[in-house]
Amino acid sequence: MRIKDIVLISMMSAMLVCVQVALGFLPNIELVSLLIILFTIQYGKKTIYIIYVFVLLEGLIYGFHLWWINYLYVWDVLFIIALIFKKERSPVFWAVVSGMYGLSYGALCSIPYFFMGGFPTALAYWFNGIPFDIPHGIGNFIIALVLFTPLNRLLQFINSRRDPLQNPFD
Repeated sequence: MRIKDIVLISMMSAMLVCVQVALGFLPNIELVSLLIILFTIQYGKKTIYIIYVFVLLEGLIYGFHLWWINYLYVWDVLFIIALIFKKERSPVFWAVVSGMYGLSYGALCSIPYFFMGGFPTALAYWFNGIPFDIPHGIGNFIIALVLFTPLNRLLQFINSRRDPLQNPFD
């Protein structure tokens, strides 16, 4: 791995942590889903490193509890979906994907409860979280619809820079 890749992974992971912490006061409103989609489109398989550095940092900040186990795979699901549809550039398409991901987030997070307490426990956990999944899905949809194009253009601009010492405002 090149130094440029290590710096990229570090910066993008830090960005995920920063936006997650900055928006932490809003219940289930987040930019992480959209950024993982955009990172996958722009950086491809390097995004998996970004995700796992982010997950490790989240564990270090908030502690390694059951929710952290969810983070080990829920972001991978979004990464795989984004990787499959990497060529798609429609903000509406990605808004729908992000919204559906937000709606299904509780179902994805119920998997460890299936192993701990069986199907009834997992189902109870999922149903209990539906009031949180609905605003999560709506928020993801709106955020992706509004920010997909400008953030995608920004990442394309950043990636098109050949000389890292060149002034970006020239």
